[in-house]
Order: sequence, then structure tokens, then C-alpha cells
Amino acid sequence: MTSDKTMTINTQNLAALIEENHHEDSTQEDSVDIAQLRTPLKVDLSPIYEFLGARTTQAWVNAALADLPLIIQDHANCEKKAAGTAMNLIFRYEFSYDLQRKLAQLIREEMLHYEQVLGIMNERGQAWKYLSAGRYAKGMLKHKRTYEPAAMVDVLIIGAFIEARSCERFAALAEVINDKRLAKYYRYLLKSESRHFEDYLALAQSLAEDSIDERVAFFKEVEAELISSPDSELRFHSGNPA
Repeated sequence: MTSDKTMTINTQNLAALIEENHHEDSTQEDSVDIAQLRTPLKVDLSPIYEFLGARTTQAWVNAALADLPLIIQDHANCEKKAAGTAMNLIFRYEFSYDLQRKLAQLIREEMLHYEQVLGIMNERGQAWKYLSAGRYAKGMLKHKRTYEPAAMVDVLIIGAFIEARSCERFAALAEVINDKRLAKYYRYLLKSESRHFEDYLALAQSLAEDSIDERVAFFKEVEAELISSPDSELRFHSGNPA
């Protein structure tokens, strides 16, 4: 799905999307033990690359490989924040069964990933340390509209870009990381993460009266600038290392 493709998903046909994704999820093992997870042979990431306005640079990949403990913990933070965002939405928008069900699935999946990353940290003997939030999410949220339902539509679109960027970076790291177990886990995440951005876009469109294409295009530029410009802090979603 790309930013210039007209979104016509409404609350009714959102149910069909939920059913399809739920069926796909059942083929994956929901195990906290990452050794038990089945890694898909191939995941088509072309929709992700088309959706995003910029690709991760080799400079960021090199910096991430040089400080994997930081990247791993920030990944855990990202999973926890994603679950928290979905939880906030589930309390705020209780009118739609489809929305509630999809959000409940997202919360369950994000918290499973959080628990899995905690397990990875424990295996590696990595202690939890204080890690401040980077500029990425705040850099997009400052452009959020202040009135409803436009504000929530923007939050969901931002969520789509965060999920798409996560997937793109899992793929980038999995290709080069010198840790077979971690590389396998990142490849495992590609299947679920590669569709999350579409879930968020579908939820955003279901709340909007008009097409969300214009807002998607706007945040595509904002997100690409954050990813491409110099960044003084290394984070999972940080920009080009300064």
C-alpha cells in the first residue's frame, strides 16, 4: 500500500481485513521462547519500501551494529510503547467492535514481542538501563492536528510509519548482523510487522470521512526528513548518525 493509493477501507470491510490477518497470525507460533519461533522463508517488503520516503543508511546500520545492547533495549521500549498506544486507543474508541478487536490483537502481539525481547536481553546478560526517548516519534507527533477525529487519524497514520520503519530496520539488521539467533528473530518479526502499517492505515481511514491520502503524504515527508537528517542520539528509529 502506498501513500498515493486511494484508501477506501471503511469500518465494514475492515472486518474482512481483521479476519485475514487473524488467520495469517494463527500460522505463527506465539511463543516467548524465540528458539521455538518459525521464521518465514520470504516476506515481500516492497509495500514497506514504497510506503516509506527514505531508506535506512549504511551509517545507521554500522552505528547500530556497534552498539547492539542499546538497539535491543530501545526495541523493547518501542514494543512497550506500541502496546501502550493501542491500549489508550482501546479506551478512547469503544464504539466500534472492529476497532476494539483489532486493537486488542495489536496489544497482545506487541506485548508478546516485548516479552520476547526481554528474554533476549536476559539471555545476553544485559541489564536494563535508563534510555531516554529519541526525537523520532515526537518529531511526528508535533504535527498532529488538535481536534477530533482528525487528531486520532494523525496518531494512527504516525503509528503506520513507526511500524513500517521498524520493519525496514529489522530487515536491514537481519541481513548483516553477526548473531544468528538475533538475526533469526528479526526475520521472524518481518511477517507481523510488515502488515502492521496497513492495519494502522485501515483504522485511520475507518475514522475519517474523507481520504487520508493527503495526510499520509504529509507524514511521509516528515518521517523521511527525521530518518535522513543528522541525529545526535542513536536509537532504533533515529536519524543519520551525526
